[in-house]
Amino acid sequence: MSNDAEIFRDTTAEMPAEWELPPFTVAEFAPRQTRFCIGIPIINEGERIKTQLQQMRDLGLSELADIIIADGGSTDGSTDRDRLVPVGVRTLLTKTGKGKLSAQLRMFFAYALHQGYEGMVIIDGNNKDGVEAIPQFLTALEQGWDYIQGSRYIPGGVEKNTPLSRVLAVKLIHAPVISLGAGFRYTDTTNGFRALSRRFLLDPRLQPFRDVFANYNLHYYLSVMAPRLGYRVREIPVSRIYPAKGPTPSKIKGFRGKLAILVELFRAALGFYRPPLSRP
Repeated sequence: MSNDAEIFRDTTAEMPAEWELPPFTVAEFAPRQTRFCIGIPIINEGERIKTQLQQMRDLGLSELADIIIADGGSTDGSTDRDRLVPVGVRTLLTKTGKGKLSAQLRMFFAYALHQGYEGMVIIDGNNKDGVEAIPQFLTALEQGWDYIQGSRYIPGGVEKNTPLSRVLAVKLIHAPVISLGAGFRYTDTTNGFRALSRRFLLDPRLQPFRDVFANYNLHYYLSVMAPRLGYRVREIPVSRIYPAKGPTPSKIKGFRGKLAILVELFRAALGFYRPPLSRP
């Protein structure tokens, strides 16, 4: 990364002391411009994130919401400043400590809240999701919705080349379990394309900034807690298209990885991650 990027290494010191955050660095390429932001968690996404960011640039999305990359420690050159700035990325966050997706999300949420954003959209950086739906999420945030889940399984949604095992897992296990725990019927709970309001994340009954959220459980926890805490929740149609050929883009590998996901899923649905003050 070029030395002319503005880098801060002590940002966490400016945030609430009770927030448990992974160590991370911040490279800001431009000042904040918008009310909302778009967070993209990645790690070694290579050409996939390059293509996705170019699509977002072509649609003018960086003019609607600031784009923030939440990197888990990529080593493939995909986060070089010269690749990010031309496509409108405002900030690069780089996690330097332990943890997987949930740690990246805590890093992103903390930075976004510290910067004063009123809401944020999250979308994976592997170019599977239709970025053209992002304005719909932003509109929903403007309308006062607090938790907006993207779904390929409601009218208007699109899915292509989804592995059968994933379809069955979502429809028969994941979505029913989360829906029961949340008291709200979700249809696509493994989809990381979603949006959240500032007031939801800052609710003292939620407390998302805890080290217990390290792997993939924060997504599940937030899905359960948003309706449980009385926030406005809805789904909107999105597209998710897997590659027609080649390996399926995924960070979850092998039987042990899938088993760990199931354990986190049921723990979230059963309330194990709730802070003491929000438990029944």
